[in-house]
Amino acid sequence: MILPINLPVQDGRFSDDELFAFCQMNPKLRIERDENGQIFINMPTGIETSFKNSALIAETYMWNRQTKLGRVSDSNGGYTLPDSSMRAPDVAWISHERLATVSPEDLKKFAHVCPDFVIELASESDDLVHLKKKMEKYLQNGVRLAWLVDPFGQQTIIYHTEGNPITKSFTEELSGEDVLPGFAIKLQDLM
Repeated sequence: MILPINLPVQDGRFSDDELFAFCQMNPKLRIERDENGQIFINMPTGIETSFKNSALIAETYMWNRQTKLGRVSDSNGGYTLPDSSMRAPDVAWISHERLATVSPEDLKKFAHVCPDFVIELASESDDLVHLKKKMEKYLQNGVRLAWLVDPFGQQTIIYHTEGNPITKSFTEELSGEDVLPGFAIKLQDLM
């Protein structure tokens, strides 16, 4: 479940620095900001969802360890996207080319850069409609490939920069396509 909250801040929205400070003051909360400045508090997931997310991170990390094409982050890594939203995908991968555009100082906060690839894993408390809208926003901000993993429906919705989303069952192989070359997994093996 994602809960919007209202805060008494100037103009109704946090600046980037105020948002970072607020998150530092509340380290146990999973906080995101949408493009309108609305702050959302995300509930922690159940341990089963955490196990599944760890498997997705591990697979992405192992692929990246072999290819050395970029960096992998977990849901603790916040990205400030071009539309001013701050999102922390469950799994994200960013190429060295995109990382090169970010100053070392900006990397210490919610870096102003968009990952190339994201995975959002639906949990028991998530609203699938909200997650689908979030995936579209990722694409609008520059994500090149995004997977919305739905363990309850045993399916993954794949979002590309061009074309409509494609749904695959957990029995089908997922490909990193040209974004993560050579990356392929079957979620039935992980979940």
